[in-house]
Amino acid sequence: MASMKILTVGSPAGSIRELFAKVKALDAKHGKFDLLLCVGDFFGPPKDEGEAYADDDEVVLLLEGKLEVPLECYIMQGEYPLPAPVIEKFAKTGSALAKGVNLLRVIITPKGLRIACLGGIYDSNLYAASESAHGFTSPYFTSQTVDRLLSNTLTTSKPGSQQNYTSLAAIKANAATSQLVDIFISNAWPSFIAHASDAPLPDQALSSIGVDPVAEIVRRTKPRYHFAVGGGQPPKFWEREPFVWDEDNGRITRFVSLGGFGSPPTEGKKQRWFYAFSIAPVTPDNPAPPRPANATRNPFTEEITRPPKRPLESDEGANYRWGDVKQPGKRSRTDGQPGKPPTGYKCKICESPDHFITDCPDRAKPKEGYICKICNEPGHFVRDCPVKNAVGDTGGRKPKEGYVCRACGGENHYIQDCPVANQPSGGRGGRGRGPPKEIAPDECWFCLSNPNLAKHLIVSIGAECYVTLPKGQIVPTHTAGDHPNAPRVPGGGHVLIVPITHYPTYSSIPLDLSPPIINETDRYKDALRSLYAKHGAAAVTFEVGRLTAKGGHAHVQVVPVPNKLKDKVEATFLDEGRRHGIEFEADPEEALRACEGGRGSYFRVDLPDGRMMVHLFRDHVPFSVQFGRQVLVSLLGMQERFDWKTCLQSEEEDKADAEAFKKAFAPFDPSLIA
Repeated sequence: MASMKILTVGSPAGSIRELFAKVKALDAKHGKFDLLLCVGDFFGPPKDEGEAYADDDEVVLLLEGKLEVPLECYIMQGEYPLPAPVIEKFAKTGSALAKGVNLLRVIITPKGLRIACLGGIYDSNLYAASESAHGFTSPYFTSQTVDRLLSNTLTTSKPGSQQNYTSLAAIKANAATSQLVDIFISNAWPSFIAHASDAPLPDQALSSIGVDPVAEIVRRTKPRYHFAVGGGQPPKFWEREPFVWDEDNGRITRFVSLGGFGSPPTEGKKQRWFYAFSIAPVTPDNPAPPRPANATRNPFTEEITRPPKRPLESDEGANYRWGDVKQPGKRSRTDGQPGKPPTGYKCKICESPDHFITDCPDRAKPKEGYICKICNEPGHFVRDCPVKNAVGDTGGRKPKEGYVCRACGGENHYIQDCPVANQPSGGRGGRGRGPPKEIAPDECWFCLSNPNLAKHLIVSIGAECYVTLPKGQIVPTHTAGDHPNAPRVPGGGHVLIVPITHYPTYSSIPLDLSPPIINETDRYKDALRSLYAKHGAAAVTFEVGRLTAKGGHAHVQVVPVPNKLKDKVEATFLDEGRRHGIEFEADPEEALRACEGGRGSYFRVDLPDGRMMVHLFRDHVPFSVQFGRQVLVSLLGMQERFDWKTCLQSEEEDKADAEAFKKAFAPFDPSLIA
């Protein structure tokens, strides 16, 4: 089995361009490497609230694809929240933040290596108390974060298989019982990692920094390599001797904590910030690996005696918390008044000698400078946080400002409470779901009865459907000269075909009612193809047939592409799909039949040559509703037009585009042809 050569580096802390330059030099000297793993904080501390990212900021340049990425790179969240532009990009594109740069959770490489990641830092109070996994606006991981990671390591793929799994979606579709991973990276150290080791620690304080949740992940996944970067401030390099899992065919684990690439210099020896190694997948017929000569006892399987708890009452020396006094757990009746602190005691909150800390009147308010770890505001403890129990629009906990659900783009619920991410339909042959709850006409963007509908963009109304220009269309109509691949259709040519009657998807329209709607939709598609052909372009049509809890309004988007690019449409959809774990069905017609009657969600593309591509949504696997637009702006070389909101025009400009399109479309418009 072919091995992979991997380079792992410590926290760049925002020095992205410099890191990539160093990695490029290392690759030229010691490569070629197959993969780059960045442990710890890739972006460094986020900006202060209200402080914008400049156009030349390295974060912005990376997200816009303007930095040279020397290797396929996987990054993680370290001890800080991710920057706002990164969270926004993740909400739109998923794990692929830029070409060659991916946010790591759980992946299986094309060569069959399993890699898992736990980002963030540990707080014992938040870990147990949080009711959900935090988003990237929080630096903390919770018990739900760990549970999700462990469940996502399940896979049926046999060790050493070369199935082309490149996404969490592919893993979930093949979930079974094995949880073993080849590489695990975390920001925090596991507890007891220094136990039974003779390798000298760079700082003795590191012997007690490990946390139990990370240790539990190690016990369950038994990684062959475990990389961390939480070894002090700034991070220090430490490589532990290997240890063996006897019950798993002598599986060997190596733990390495890396120094930070972007850390300030420290006194003494320069901390090592990179680690290169080769690793091949384990195959079923592999013999047990030889036990390394320097292997130690396994710190995760041997019984470890924790230090005994200090007795509540002791006269031997000073107490670690209360000073040279007896514990208040058993209040002395011979030293002071009953119920009063002993001589020498001072409340840790207000320093008064007259009461215990549990009776302090200031206990309800924090000291000056205390910041709540939930809302990042002063003036109250975590337990009293006013947004701790705030409810979002789907009934779950309300997210912090700036959070965006990556399943549906909503800002008022976490993804675990999202009706789109949690819908039971979407898999091949999966259980059907009941008809989605209809939304009121004044809430639907596409119902003609909605008084807020942008009627000035409508360009044709038939018996069953209408055609409208979208807000913020892909095609730049007033700056087309700046884009060599911009189609030359009057008014832009990017339109939506929308059934007048409200149905969630085309496949959910009852079979006895669908023929006239589908026939008129097809007539509009043919008419648009004729219009585009007159102006040297071909049509690409796509539908996000997504069933939601409220029930969306079915529509298809039709976008012109220059004839010189029409033969590249299919390959671009396939390439972008592979980057995001989106797989297209071998039999698209059969896939759509499986969704009839509202039995599943899907994404459909009609190619310029008349063929069709279909992707079926899978249970609990998010799908970006902007995927079709993302593919086409990439094909047209107009990535800056990915976000429709940034492409909005004035109403006067929209009306001018609508009039230009109607005039050009009139000879082909089915509603005007007898």
